Amino acid sequence: MTWILVSVALGVAGLAVLAVAGVRVVAAARTLRKEVAAAQARLKLRTTDSSP
Repeated sequence: MTWILVSVALGVAGLAVLAVAGVRVVAAARTLRKEVAAAQARLKLRTTDSSP
């Protein structure tokens, strides 16, 4: 019985670690999306300013 509880606890701990990693990945993806949008806006501005 003890081994079952230990294995369940380790499984839950492993899922918690994966959940934290997933949240960090989603947060990084949102930040990257904002940075890419800002870079695109800067490039678009630069392109429209230099057109003849």
